[in-house]
Amino acid sequence: MTCRKAVIFDMDGVIVDSEKLWKQAEYEVFTSLGVKVTDEDSKITQSMTTSEVTEFWYDKFPWDNKDFHTVEQMVVSRVIDLIETQDCHINGIKPFIERLKDKNYKIALATNSPSRIIPAVLKKAGIIHLFDTLSSAEFEDKGKPDPAIYCNTAKKLNIKPENCLVIEDSYSGMLAAKNAGMTTVAFTNGNKEIDFDIADYRIDNFETHEIEFLSELGLKA
Repeated sequence: MTCRKAVIFDMDGVIVDSEKLWKQAEYEVFTSLGVKVTDEDSKITQSMTTSEVTEFWYDKFPWDNKDFHTVEQMVVSRVIDLIETQDCHINGIKPFIERLKDKNYKIALATNSPSRIIPAVLKKAGIIHLFDTLSSAEFEDKGKPDPAIYCNTAKKLNIKPENCLVIEDSYSGMLAAKNAGMTTVAFTNGNKEIDFDIADYRIDNFETHEIEFLSELGLKA
């Protein structure tokens, strides 16, 4: 492998402000199947893949009129519709990535979300042309916090894990990156209540944050 450096972005909560959209889609789809969706249980499903979420709710409230794949795709389709029609921008994300590209960092995406959602998100943010590779946990045996998606993204980039920096907004995502041997940055989007002690660094917003911190972390391109 070469000594190039890469920045790998999580998608939901980092590239797009989508938590509320996933919650809405989850509520609409599963309640239509007779599931009693609660805020407490929704917190549990928040870090799961879509297939894991579908299995979670089926175990609690089994339905008999639709198969797992159909229900999962119903959720995905609803999320895509909401992304395309709602204001879910993360301020400053495009110029932040452009600054990284100008400094010759490789740029990648690694998300627990299904691959079908990725183009809608990147098109919404106007950044699809800035990425060198895209990865979805849909094609891994396990999603985050398992490190597989990050290990395989590094392989696709032909860059060693220790030369990769990951920007995440969830503990499970940061744990996956850590276990893959990568430097981890917590993105809070201004939420001061979030505890990200596991991270090597913290970014509160992309609008005012310069990329010189990468050199401080030993990841100068």
